[in-house]
Amino acid sequence: MKIQTIAIIITFLIGLIRLGNAQSTADSTRQGTAKTVEKKYQARAPKTQPFGAEAFGPSRQTTVRWLGFAGFLVNSRGTTFMIDPVLEGFDMPVLIDFPIAPKAVPRLDAVLVTHADNDHFSVPTNQDLKRATKAYHSTIYVDSLMQNLGLPAFGHTIGDSFKFGRVKVTLTPADHAYQNAYPGMSKRHFKNEDACGFWLETPDGTIWAPGDSRLTPGHLSMPTPDAIFFDFSDSEWHFTFEGAVKIANAYPNSPLLLCHWGSVDAPDFSPFNGDPARLAKAIVNPGRIKVLAPGEPFILKPIKKGK
Repeated sequence: MKIQTIAIIITFLIGLIRLGNAQSTADSTRQGTAKTVEKKYQARAPKTQPFGAEAFGPSRQTTVRWLGFAGFLVNSRGTTFMIDPVLEGFDMPVLIDFPIAPKAVPRLDAVLVTHADNDHFSVPTNQDLKRATKAYHSTIYVDSLMQNLGLPAFGHTIGDSFKFGRVKVTLTPADHAYQNAYPGMSKRHFKNEDACGFWLETPDGTIWAPGDSRLTPGHLSMPTPDAIFFDFSDSEWHFTFEGAVKIANAYPNSPLLLCHWGSVDAPDFSPFNGDPARLAKAIVNPGRIKVLAPGEPFILKPIKKGK
């Protein structure tokens, strides 16, 4: 008897639900339009400009190409390297077409990785780049992960410098040990030195790739770079938007090559959602903002430095 009663009640409830759905449909039809859920606005990168082997050839200048995400390709007078390339296999929907496939890359003198998050250290991308890459460089911790994958990797401490071709690289500090703030996220205790930025010296000028980091006093007292790979997302474990504005204004003439924006379809996830239009309204000398399309070339040139 109880089972029959329950069955009758369930049947009755289902009927009410169906009636409600039918009523909603009828109301929408009478009004001439069905209700739709509007997707939250998200700034998107310009249309991708694909490139091929020509981007890796001999050159008389230093050319930078944004790869999407936080990744860049640099060809400095024939010395070629990538920073934080993500070119396939990301685990969230993406908004961009990648400008080149890893298996189409003919050669790289190096791949530099700032930290272990998969939007910077893409395992599938780096495994497919292995055949074309002479060496991988990162922190001591990320080097251990690379070694486990069989990559020809080298680990460095913060402040260390190394060279390949015509480029000198120095690891700069980062504050991005966010895993420790969330119990259960990782069994490992992370250290700030597990992540880094890179200071790059080329024959045509300097580039600063700060990596993911909370703002520190050191970020505001670097030598003036000739270009910054600029993360301006409003995330507490990044610079925050206000912190990014402080960095931009600390180096008022340095070109800002925007990254960490417009690539991932996640409008509610702040680390992927910088908006160039908002940034332009907040910093001095906004004309130096470079809203590159993935694959679009930027020619590095020395800027005039203040006294």
